[in-house]
This record gives sequence, C-alpha cells and structure tokens, in this order.
Amino acid sequence: MAYSIEQRAKANSTDYRLFFKDCKGHYISPFHDIPLYADEAKGIFNMIVEVPRWTNAKMEITTKDPLNPIKQDVKKGKLRYVANVFPHKGYIWNYGALPQTWENPSHIDENTGFGGDNDPIDVCDIGSKVCERGEVIKVKVLGTLALIDEGETDWKVMVINVEDPEAALYNDIEDVRRQKPNYLESTVDWFRRYKVPDGKPENQFAFDAEFKNKDFAVKVIKCTHAHWKALVTKNTDGGEINCTNTTVHDSPFFCKPTEAQAIVQATPPCGPAAPIPEDVDKWYYYQKN
Repeated sequence: MAYSIEQRAKANSTDYRLFFKDCKGHYISPFHDIPLYADEAKGIFNMIVEVPRWTNAKMEITTKDPLNPIKQDVKKGKLRYVANVFPHKGYIWNYGALPQTWENPSHIDENTGFGGDNDPIDVCDIGSKVCERGEVIKVKVLGTLALIDEGETDWKVMVINVEDPEAALYNDIEDVRRQKPNYLESTVDWFRRYKVPDGKPENQFAFDAEFKNKDFAVKVIKCTHAHWKALVTKNTDGGEINCTNTTVHDSPFFCKPTEAQAIVQATPPCGPAAPIPEDVDKWYYYQKN
C-alpha cells in the first residue's frame, strides 16, 4: 500500500506536524494504522522513516497526539537536534520506527531487567539510500541492540531496505559485520555518546553492547506487537498515549475519516520553514572513555 504525507505549520517550529494518508487520501495514524508486516510470510516489515540519514532534527511519532503525526522533540521549550559528535554527522542511518509496536514501560524485559521506553520500537536502516522524512519502506530485520536509556529498555533494531541493491547480501547481523566492517561498532559508539554534548552521561547497554541476531530481534518485535495490540484494544493502560485510529475496528479508539480530517484541519496549514539555529551545524570532539 502506498502512503503519502501532509505537512502542517512551519518546519523547524514546535507547531510543525507531518500527518499520514493512505492510498485513498484518508488520514491515518502511522503508529496504529500502518501494518507491522509488509509481507508476513516473507518476514518483511514496514518501517516509518522519522529521521533521514545525515540530518540532525530529532523527529519522532508523537504518541500523545491524535493520529500520532511526526513532530520534532522538544526539551525545556527548545527543539531538539542531535549533536555532530566526531566522527559522526547527524544520524548515521535512516532512523525510524516499526508501526504497531509498543515498548510497554510496565513490562520488565526478561533480558534487560528494565521496562520499555513507552514508544514504538526504534529502527536503523543501513541501506545506501538516504530516505525522506515520513517515507514508509519495506525492510528485512537483521538484528538488534539493547540500549538502556535512563533506566528504560530502548531496543534498536537493525534493518535493510528490501529495495537496496545489496539487500540480498544481508540476512543476519553477522552479514553487516562482514560486509560493512566497523559499522556496528560505530552504531554502538553513536548511541553511547550522542547525549554527552547535552551534559548527560554516556548511555549503557545490555549484553555488554553486543548485537543479538535476527531471530532474537524478531522475537522482541513480536513481543512489542502484542503489547501494542493490548494497548489499542484497551486491554492494558497506556496512560497518556493516544490510540485514535481509522483501521483497528475492534478498538474503542476507532474513528471515522471525517473525524480524522477534523483533527488535521485543527492544526495550522503549512507555512514557510523557520530558520535552523546556527549551533546545529557545530561539531563536538569527545574523547572516548
């Protein structure tokens, strides 16, 4: 299924939102209405690209807003941008999320000993294409890294776009290690240090920062999909998470296309982009511990 996006308000502002539409032009929630699987029999998943490779704006599906548009994260009233920590420039993969997954904070992960981070599961696409924000791509799962972010389990699933020219060469995490030497180590380095310029300590990892393989990753994804299903059918308490959707008919949060349209139209129309702060393009040298 083809999806399209609609920008609302000014880019680089706290009002900016990126809404999603299905092939009929109806507004949908990327969190709840885009299927997890693009082809379940072949193990192909849908990935929503939130942050294109080499960019800095920390964009994410907003779980607390109706229809869950993509917006830029805000801390202390300021838009968030990840720092360029030498030798990296912005995000070093196409970064995003798997739809219809939820890392439940009330579920203590048996592998990490911590609850989930209350978001859809995160994904890093290692393919050669630099994707667009809001693009929905079909991916193969290769493995996963267990980040422990401020006392929360934050899985990072490594994938490759099935349309990548080299996709056939990648079927498990060791293929990444063999075909792209040092890329996995650079991924750990990125996640370990990206918050340090903001005055925070290095992030920690489960399994001594070792990547787990494809089968392990798929098991984690299926677990988070089950948690999402319980969330959207109100069989578990999601707190402030907004579960408004247009396709999950057994969900008490199901809404009609006219209601979804009213949600979008309540936001400001798209306007000229605001300037990006000058310090976003600075770089930081940080000596590894």
